[in-house]
Amino acid sequence: MSGQSVSCPALLVSAPASGQGKTSVTAALARWHTRNGKRVRVFKTGPDFLDPMVLERASGAPVYQLDLWMNGEDDVRARLHEAAGAADLILIEGVMGLFDGGLSSADLAQRFDVPVLAVIDGSAMAQTFGALALGLARYREGLRVHGVAANRVGSAYHAQLLAGSLPGDLHWLGALPRDAAMALPERHLGLVAAAELGDIDARLDALADAWATHASAELPSPVSFPPAVRAPVPTTLHGVRIAVARDAAFCFLYPANLDVLREAGAELRFFSPLAGEALPACDAAWLPGGYPELHLLALSQQNALRRDLHAHVDAGRPLLAECGGMLYALDALASVDGSAFPMAGLLQGSAQMQSRLSGLGMQSVALPEGELRGHTFHYALAQVDETPLVMASNPDGGPSREGVYRRQRFTASFMHLYFPSNPEAAVALFQP
Repeated sequence: MSGQSVSCPALLVSAPASGQGKTSVTAALARWHTRNGKRVRVFKTGPDFLDPMVLERASGAPVYQLDLWMNGEDDVRARLHEAAGAADLILIEGVMGLFDGGLSSADLAQRFDVPVLAVIDGSAMAQTFGALALGLARYREGLRVHGVAANRVGSAYHAQLLAGSLPGDLHWLGALPRDAAMALPERHLGLVAAAELGDIDARLDALADAWATHASAELPSPVSFPPAVRAPVPTTLHGVRIAVARDAAFCFLYPANLDVLREAGAELRFFSPLAGEALPACDAAWLPGGYPELHLLALSQQNALRRDLHAHVDAGRPLLAECGGMLYALDALASVDGSAFPMAGLLQGSAQMQSRLSGLGMQSVALPEGELRGHTFHYALAQVDETPLVMASNPDGGPSREGVYRRQRFTASFMHLYFPSNPEAAVALFQP
């Protein structure tokens, strides 16, 4: 990595609140600029898995997480520096509203001097749009709000009214119409995974086409991104084969986590439990999070995989099961209506899906291998009939504190780990 700062235009896409259209605008911007020949790198603020899937499809490049607490500042700084050296434009999708949270999107923007694009749902307003934009721009001294975009505009005239309401120092950057054909479908954990949408590229192209109608091609002045050094990855997994479940039921995989394992020397062997694929020959295995609750019948019928996993754990080989992976590891998992299906039976207990969130928040856990950071976000209520090895803690003081369960080298928890927060500890979880 170069020891010099690298400059690149950048925007942090935020909003007054969730649901305003940040992902749609970020995806439209990414696809539009990519189609126009620019190299675009997109990041997502916070620990979200689903928005990055859509944004990766829109930009054609992997989307990494940026979170000042979960990543740590050096990790964030290093990723932005690397992206600046490879891109013509960096887009960072924010989380929640611009100033929401202990470490907000505004904090991230100010820490790295990235200008903000504020997305405002203009569907039920006209000139008040400008007042709201002005409030976001003036609320905190030192924050640079470069421009504003409108979502869900009703017509070209409506867009003209919104643009005309802005004060002179706020740029009008574009708008998206109110059109169900362009909407990104959602379910209980957020957006539907991009791989499940057969028309995802058509939707992204429609978003880019619509953006082009009102778009400004002007980009903010380049931002200078200084270098930083990330935590080193021990190269102790050379020759180690890690089987990683990856399909619609197990799809929550941070690209940064996969990078850590590869940098450690591991050979990753992906397989699909839903397709009935056997556990590959491996020294360690990983069942990541996802949507097992949407595939209960199919997963309950994977008898060969169940036997393979039991043999794997009984032989003392490492297995990590996170969130959806832990739900599959239980004896049984039930849908919201109470219909229960047998799962892998690696962890004594059962769980039932709820109609409301059961766990939410950042998590830090002190494992024997070392402290790791991550988050929890799930709708399942679990009754685990085993004593936790340790309890995770919430740095924000929130109520969610997830237990981590362990038998031999099998580790299970609702917590999603972010491996770069402590590469040495993460690699040790998979060390045979």
